[in-house]
Amino acid sequence: MKELVRYLLENLYLDFQGEISLDQVRQFLRGDDSKEAKALLQKLIEDKGVDDLLLATADVLKEHLRTGINEQVIKQELTNYSES
Repeated sequence: MKELVRYLLENLYLDFQGEISLDQVRQFLRGDDSKEAKALLQKLIEDKGVDDLLLATADVLKEHLRTGINEQVIKQELTNYSES
C-alpha cells in the first residue's frame, strides 16, 4: 500500500482550472503596493504572460501536497517565482 500511495503522490498532476491573462493578474494585484506584488508583476511582464508562472507554480506546489497547500505556501511560491 505504501508503494502505491508514494507512486500516486509522485505522479499526481496539478493544474489550474480556467484561463487567466496578464491583465487579470494586474487587476488582482491592483492596490497591492507590496514589494512581492510589484516583483511578481515585473517578472510576468518580462516573461510576456502568465504561462510560465502557472507551470512553475503547479510544479512546486506538487511538493507541498503531503504537508498541505494553503495561502501562505502559494504566496511564498509566487515570491520565489518572481525572484527567479
